Amino acid sequence: MDPLTHTLTGAALSRAGYHRATPLATATLILAANAPDIDILAGFGGAYATVAFRRGWTHGPLALLLLPLALTGLVLAYDRWIRRRRHPDVTPANGPAVFLLALLGTATHPLLDWMNTYGIRLLMPFRKEWYYGDALFIVDPWLWLALGGAVYLAGVLRRRTRTRLGDVAWATLALLATLLVLGVTIVPTAAKVIWVLGITGLVALRILAGRVTRAPHAAERIARWGVGFGVVYITLMVLASATAEREVRRELNASGFGPDQVMIAPEPANPFQSSILATSPAAYIRGSYHWLQRPRVRLEDEPVPFPPRNALTEAAAQTTDARRFLTWSRFPIFLVQEVEDGYLVQIRDLRFMGTREGELSGVRVRLDREGRVVR
Repeated sequence: MDPLTHTLTGAALSRAGYHRATPLATATLILAANAPDIDILAGFGGAYATVAFRRGWTHGPLALLLLPLALTGLVLAYDRWIRRRRHPDVTPANGPAVFLLALLGTATHPLLDWMNTYGIRLLMPFRKEWYYGDALFIVDPWLWLALGGAVYLAGVLRRRTRTRLGDVAWATLALLATLLVLGVTIVPTAAKVIWVLGITGLVALRILAGRVTRAPHAAERIARWGVGFGVVYITLMVLASATAEREVRRELNASGFGPDQVMIAPEPANPFQSSILATSPAAYIRGSYHWLQRPRVRLEDEPVPFPPRNALTEAAAQTTDARRFLTWSRFPIFLVQEVEDGYLVQIRDLRFMGTREGELSGVRVRLDREGRVVR
């Protein structure tokens, strides 16, 4: 999932009551919820290094222990050498509590990352297989609304005094999120309306909460409701994806395709519609799934045949960039085009065929007439 979702998850857990476990609890949970994404540093390894390395080692079982240990050391070092030197009278951070919170926050990260179609290698370094939840779009505004709204309102109820800087920061975040939701054309109109109503509701609740001097217990209840909504929503989406996959497999078997892989890819901000991508022995099959329509499964008339693998595609696949891209690719496709003085081989993934730029858009390899790599 996106960094904002991970951050709000850590903050919501803190507001729900874990902030009372130890000083620096909130910082620990937020940092831990984002810690596995330290593998973003793989980008310094060159082109396509991130898709080959990310969501692997730092998201596996060893990292779920080592990252909390490292984060605990950093938090306790900050507490001792900076925080308590500046304020000698503050309560020291509790080491075991910091470690348990770091463990909890880190564990939420791979669980959320598993939810989408991008994939995660949950058992690295012991096994290299990718696992896919196919339940949530990688950016889910309903989680933003539930978790962000709960964190914001809980913060308002916990504050002794109103802080303008905090209100400006939250208003800016809400504005940017709203512009994103409203500006994406594939987000359905109904979802945009619900989003605007949700933001309006939060503003109204903020006005009412501002009249309360301080209500820490109510703040924790609101945060727990936000976390509870997130858990229920995610659970329903996982169950819906599993149900849709079973129905799609039955439909494909009845049509004579005999599917191997089946991906149910959620649409942005629309929990009632998904796109379908599946593999048969000779082709990719695409379609859509609509919970509120009949028939729910709609397959495209023309499957996408597996492109023939030949000397040109094999030469392209052996380049460093292509090997890295294929490490991550789930539905690879090779497109060969004859150009002046040679060939152009494009290696793409059907999941992201609409992507025009960046590593997810695929690899382009130029070959000469003899099939040798030019660039």
